[in-house]
Amino acid sequence: MSEQKTIITRFAPSPTGYLHIGGARTALFNWLFARHHGGRFLLRIEDTDRERSTDAAIEAIFEGLRWLGLEWDAEPVFQFSRIERHKEVVEELLAQGKAYRCYTSPEELEEMREKARAEGRPARYDGRWRDRDPSEAPAGVKPVIRFRSPDEGETIVRDHVMGDVRFPNEQFDDLILLRSDGTPTYNLSVVVDDHDMGITHIVRGDDHLTNAGRQSQIYAALGWDIPEFAHVPLIHGPDGAKLSKRHGALGAEAYRDLGYLPEAMRNYLVRLGWSHGDDEIFSTEQAIEWFNLESIGRSPARFDFAKLENLNGHYIREADNERLTDETIALMARLKGWKTDDAFRQKLLGLMPALKERAKTLVELGESVAFLLAQRPLSFDDKAQQLLTEEARALLGRLASRLEADNDWELKKIEATIRTVAEEEGLKLGKVAQPLRAAVTGSTVSPPIFDVLAILGREEALARIRDQAA
Repeated sequence: MSEQKTIITRFAPSPTGYLHIGGARTALFNWLFARHHGGRFLLRIEDTDRERSTDAAIEAIFEGLRWLGLEWDAEPVFQFSRIERHKEVVEELLAQGKAYRCYTSPEELEEMREKARAEGRPARYDGRWRDRDPSEAPAGVKPVIRFRSPDEGETIVRDHVMGDVRFPNEQFDDLILLRSDGTPTYNLSVVVDDHDMGITHIVRGDDHLTNAGRQSQIYAALGWDIPEFAHVPLIHGPDGAKLSKRHGALGAEAYRDLGYLPEAMRNYLVRLGWSHGDDEIFSTEQAIEWFNLESIGRSPARFDFAKLENLNGHYIREADNERLTDETIALMARLKGWKTDDAFRQKLLGLMPALKERAKTLVELGESVAFLLAQRPLSFDDKAQQLLTEEARALLGRLASRLEADNDWELKKIEATIRTVAEEEGLKLGKVAQPLRAAVTGSTVSPPIFDVLAILGREEALARIRDQAA
């Protein structure tokens, strides 16, 4: 019985910007597939575009993957460092007659393109140096190296998502493998790197489908095993158009800074284009157990912020209070410059059970307790200001006197006193709670008012009420 081959997948971004959401989903699919099969998930940085590749972008990719919890299983491979290996493979193809030197000038190429346009044909290289004697080469011209693409029959890409995709070989011209300056081209580098890394399955966007045809020909010419392909439809915006920044095509770190939890992002992203029956909410462990390539859909998925927020709200409610407290403080320190101490942390932790029932993001959690850090006299938003009428201020004065009479500053006692005052004043509880909330938080939105007063502490709470009382 033959030994089963270890499944090896890869994520291969170009470091010319952040880890965008489509790239994050591609990485997730590759990671899940490798984990499902007990295989390996590798990372390759395709940094051959030296002008646009930056160290900051490389670090953003690493950081985005780490935040999402997609750990890779070996040191990242940097494509640029492998150029000599790519050239070596081109020399092999030249020696076998499967590649050739092409001396076509830029002017000749432009002439070919114009002629093709005039005749309504796709602009392709016409193969004029394919079988010419190298002795005819013009002096002092550095050639490009072209692949001798098969010109008859068809190339079939067997794809786990798209099925068998057939490319008539006549539609491919002879691909440049090495430019005249000696640098390798994308399709060659990818084939060599994937082969040398032992990649068994390539899961990527369906914008690479034609590349799969080109790359399959190079694999075949080298006598190498062709990896299995799964080309995934791209993510669209809610309006069906290609995903753009206005739809949410942000970097992974931007979603972190918007207050999303990584487990919510993993759950949401895996459901963008993949399904397991009607299951919408499931753990990463379940995703690993269930994930397969055949359940990836053939239609583009639509990104929906409302669904992501609702899902994130679910994960916030499920999350440990200590973790939520620490992550909220860290996020707000980064975004808003919060400076906090352990006393503040304990207050936030005390409020967290009530807070997390309604919040959909960590930013919402943070903003809902910003009043704890406010210094007297408070500033008020417009709605809070409108609530603090003369009548309301007089009510706050009477309420403050009753609360001051209570020596026991404890949640149930605070609630009982406020309910009693509302009853005596002939008011519904909300008519007392709303101006009270405005007075102590500066806003009309906060955690439950009894919790707020208890957490603020007797001295601070009463001082804030007295500041606004008539």
